[in-house]
Amino acid sequence: MENTINTIAKGTTIKGTISAVGDFRLDGTLEGNITLNGKLVVGESGFIKGNVVCQNANIIGRVDGNISVKELLSLNNTANVKGDILINRLSIEPGATFSGSCRMLDEVRKENEETNA
Repeated sequence: MENTINTIAKGTTIKGTISAVGDFRLDGTLEGNITLNGKLVVGESGFIKGNVVCQNANIIGRVDGNISVKELLSLNNTANVKGDILINRLSIEPGATFSGSCRMLDEVRKENEETNA
């Protein structure tokens, strides 16, 4: 299967849930949740009001909602994130804003193992 890239342009608003295979770039607005098995890029004009689940993410714009990333979450210096994040690895550039809690996947796995033991 070739790598698919979906793009939502600036000025476009989508209300609802998005589920996609491959990578996704959002320069418009999404009011709803998004689930991908690829990489999400929220461009400078991009805005998500909802939860995000993906493999990797690069946030340049704004997300108001919880983010769960299986690999790397990168917050660019213009990123604005309001919500809890669950990640494996995190990169935050100076200037990015983040309001919420941050948990590492390994920490959650260990807690679950201790609880189930």
